[in-house]
Amino acid sequence: MFGRDGVTELLAERIARQLRSRAAVRTADGAVDYAEFWMRVSRVAAGLAGMRRVAVLPTSDIDSLVTVVAAMRAGVCVVLLHRHLTPDQLRRVLAVTQPAAVVAAAAQHRRLRRMGFGGVPQTAAGLERDGPCGGAGPDSELLVGITSGTTGEPKLFVRDQASWAATLDRSDRAFDIGPGDTVAVPGVLDHTHFLYGALHALTRGATVDLRPAGDALTAGATHLYSVPTLAWDLVRSAGGPYPEVREVLSSAARWPRNGRAALREVLPNATLTHFYGASELSFVSFDRGLGGADEYSAGELFDGVEVQIRDGRVFVRSDMVFRGYLTETGVVDGPVDGWVSVGDRGALDGRRLRLSGRDSEMLIRGGLNVEPAAVEAALTAIPGITEAACLGVADERWGQVPVAAVVAAGPAPDPAEIRRRLRATLPGPSVPVRIQVLEALPRTPRGKVDRPALFAMLAAPGPTRP
Repeated sequence: MFGRDGVTELLAERIARQLRSRAAVRTADGAVDYAEFWMRVSRVAAGLAGMRRVAVLPTSDIDSLVTVVAAMRAGVCVVLLHRHLTPDQLRRVLAVTQPAAVVAAAAQHRRLRRMGFGGVPQTAAGLERDGPCGGAGPDSELLVGITSGTTGEPKLFVRDQASWAATLDRSDRAFDIGPGDTVAVPGVLDHTHFLYGALHALTRGATVDLRPAGDALTAGATHLYSVPTLAWDLVRSAGGPYPEVREVLSSAARWPRNGRAALREVLPNATLTHFYGASELSFVSFDRGLGGADEYSAGELFDGVEVQIRDGRVFVRSDMVFRGYLTETGVVDGPVDGWVSVGDRGALDGRRLRLSGRDSEMLIRGGLNVEPAAVEAALTAIPGITEAACLGVADERWGQVPVAAVVAAGPAPDPAEIRRRLRATLPGPSVPVRIQVLEALPRTPRGKVDRPALFAMLAAPGPTRP
């Protein structure tokens, strides 16, 4: 989709062309049509004009989308906060990005205070002004996002307007969304997958339904943006079938085949499209249907995406990749000659990509990264615990969940007490669902933790906690 002088249209320009479409956004509290949505976007954009960056803690509400689109229209970079940030992480993010304002729905201001924000947050309504809106160019910063890791120091990745416009072009060609459609986006908008899904739907003149999946599908949604976790929840809700759904758009490095098959029973007429990518890479590959017998297949490369395998690691080059990571000294560690890797390992057969894991021991729980080393450090900081090991085990709902084993000096702390202490120092997704007290960790002949042996001890099915 091209604008003046053959330049790909930017996100806000695409939404502006949809003013004759029907409802733009629907929530449990009401709906807004495109004309009213764009009027509010223009007024908030006028209030943001002149700023360099604005931090937004979005929820599944109309005001969050208004604020994000307004910033993108005004050429103001969105610093996308998320609810799992610890106070120390939030302080660092704000110190590095230096936003001119922090914006959230009024109901989220208490959450911001719990996260350690000591300033005065603003709302979309409080930013509305009359006046010029400013403007964005292809090279303007569009988004500073936070890598989905829930432990350790998060990285701040920078995306510009051009890279998102290029990503929208791929979505337009790959996904059948247009005026008259309704796209269910049941995940919280602080997850870039769901935020992108809502924004792409708006550029196509579709209605974005931010209600829970069951409510949106019962009301006749034609598309569902999902992740495997939400898909399992939908299957187990005993709702449906929902024959109106034409397409499911899911992101994750791996979507187990049995999960796709179960979803097929609930959405009998839907094409199941699973795409692989990363915040730094955008889209890389996609697969439609049940994915064959190979659950680790990431599908065919998107048009214009190049992949090289170097010593087993996947390197990607395209016009959709990020600029680099924002630090106190500027943007660093961006693509080299256009190529970048996020540590995934895999193999390439023609234009089909297969993934086999990551360089680190990191596990992915419901779309959020958990670093076992940081969990282990939190465990050994608890008085009485001398050793700890954390690893991921398969879980039907979450994909993977962390479990842990600890060794104690003297009487062992109660696992419930250990979990209580961990909640004070770790984000919720990083707290192990099971903790086992051992006399000693299994070791290899070289003295390292024998992770396969530990996995065999901890991977036995058991109740998981949210």
